[in-house]
Formats: sequence, structure tokens, C-alpha cells
Amino acid sequence: MSSTPAKFQFSLALLKPDLCANPALIPLILNSLKNKNFKILGERRLLWNQSHAEKFYAEHRARNFLYHKLFAALLIKLFFFSSGPFVSLILSKPNAIREWRELIGPTHPFRARINSPNTLRALYGLTDTRNSFHGS
Repeated sequence: MSSTPAKFQFSLALLKPDLCANPALIPLILNSLKNKNFKILGERRLLWNQSHAEKFYAEHRARNFLYHKLFAALLIKLFFFSSGPFVSLILSKPNAIREWRELIGPTHPFRARINSPNTLRALYGLTDTRNSFHGS
């Protein structure tokens, strides 16, 4: 019986401003990625203004029929993402998207600390917005 080979993928990984505020953490995260056999194809340090953040989150606005109820939460995210520098990474490996999301863990750090204590958000996340990582 043969198994289906894992699908080779690319994933966008963002190390958010709350994590990047402590530059000593960035090498720790990069080492975690290498230890999980991720290939880092690109790395870029960025500083967005609010317009850049709005473009990034436009997809959420377009697909969310409850947008009017979530407008305040979206504004908080926009302000947060434009609050300081962050790191953008292009990752690759088989099943990169799923494995990156598993490595960062649940969106809410307090839930991650209970349910997935070894994930990056459990270790480094602060709040629901300041959860240190984005994965897609």
C-alpha cells in the first residue's frame, strides 16, 4: 500500500510587531522553523502605515457579512499592524500551510496556553490581537 506524497506548499508567515518589539526573539523563532524543517525562501523586515494594513485586511472586509459588527475589531488590528516593524517570511515544505498553523497554534494565546502549550502563540502571544504571528 503506497501513501500519497505530501503536497509541497508555500506559506506566508508574519512575525507581528509585538514579537518584533523584542529583537532577541526573532532568531529563536527562525531556529524553531529550521528545527521543523521549514525552508525560509524569503525574509523581509517591514514597517507598514495604516494604508498598507488596510489593504492586507481588505479580504476580511470583503468576505465578512458581519463586517459592521466587527469594524471596531478590524480597526484595532489595522492600528496594531501599523504600530511597529514586523518580519515577513515565505516558508516552504510539504504541507507548509497546515504545519505553520499547527506550529503557531490557536489564535487566542490564553486558549493556546491551555490546549496547545508548546505552540508559538502559547509561548509568545500576549492577547487576541497581539498574538505575535499571522499564518496563511
